[in-house]
Amino acid sequence: MKYDFTTIMDRSGHDAIAVDIIPIPGVKVKEGFSKIPMWVADMNFPSLPAITEAILERVGHPHFGYFPLSDEYYASIIGWHRDRYGVDGLAKENIGYENGVLGCVASSVQAFTSPGEAILLHSPTYIGFTGTLENNGRTIILSDLVRDEEGIWRMDYEDMEKKLKEHDIHLAVFCSPHNPSGRVWEKWEIERAMEVYAANDCIVVADEIWADIILPGSSHIPTQSVSEDARDRTIAVYAPSKTFNLAGLVGSYHVIYNKYLRDRVRKVSSQSHYNSPNVLSMHALIGAYGQEGRQWVEELCTVLRGNVDYAYDYITRNFSGVSLMKPQGTYMLYLDCEQWCKDHEKTLDDLLKAGVEVGVIWQDGRPFHRPYAIRMNLALPRVLVEEAMERLSKYVF
Repeated sequence: MKYDFTTIMDRSGHDAIAVDIIPIPGVKVKEGFSKIPMWVADMNFPSLPAITEAILERVGHPHFGYFPLSDEYYASIIGWHRDRYGVDGLAKENIGYENGVLGCVASSVQAFTSPGEAILLHSPTYIGFTGTLENNGRTIILSDLVRDEEGIWRMDYEDMEKKLKEHDIHLAVFCSPHNPSGRVWEKWEIERAMEVYAANDCIVVADEIWADIILPGSSHIPTQSVSEDARDRTIAVYAPSKTFNLAGLVGSYHVIYNKYLRDRVRKVSSQSHYNSPNVLSMHALIGAYGQEGRQWVEELCTVLRGNVDYAYDYITRNFSGVSLMKPQGTYMLYLDCEQWCKDHEKTLDDLLKAGVEVGVIWQDGRPFHRPYAIRMNLALPRVLVEEAMERLSKYVF
């Protein structure tokens, strides 16, 4: 491979909550065990060199005053969507800067709903959605994803329809690819979901931040591409942050074709005078969305496919009572540990603690709305994935 996905970076003390914070309160890593960061959704790979080069080139010009988003910024996004997702007709006017995906979710919620109003989410649910909606005083209505006979997470369209009608819901948050399950929705699945939303006059906020982390064998279908109606009723949100490990630089963007939706979202987001870009973030995106970025992402997804295959096979062979779907996208595993806990008369807290004590820093999956779940990040060098599985086998499971 051209790019580096094997170096073990020492991120301790270098502005990384993945290693500087343990998400299980009151638990410490025992002496003799190194920390293997497998929780918060950022990557433990060196980022694309072209990003660093773009930032350093801009830093070489020692002025950091007010600035507009450049034509190159917009052209980079348009080209990325054309080449990566097959999108034609995306124009500068359809693109708007967002400090983060959740910021756009908050603006959309404020623009199109009132406090106390219900909003539909699928469960399991990304915890960022839960916090954003609750902080904005909205009522969360969950439609459970269900696993089919092959263990694949599926939408329950009848349940979605029922809850949209029962609660008079007119805004839904749709996660594609889905976090934390790792589902990459097929075109027919998105089409059917959008038909349900349309039949209930429901605006859709589509979080597509994981659109580039698609493992070989699957393809990302932009929500707005499945029909003219979907294009017109969807507020789609993207970012280079998951793809290129840029969360610390801040910077996302929305794609909104419908002028009415676009005007309302932009009006709300402008009210705080906070939703403004950072000049280095702008240049980082331009560096990321260049030609080198295309090759880097292909190599990244190949590496992640290997990590997923290894971890999935190891878990299903060795950890009896633990169930999971092999992810089709993202770099997260979502483990169902209910049977293991019952078989061993352990609580999920016992299990989480045992993992952290031997340095496997994983994440409590219960806030994602499953009572026996653990979320694990596989975006790290293979040797660390193997070490984590061996520790879990020897000391935990």
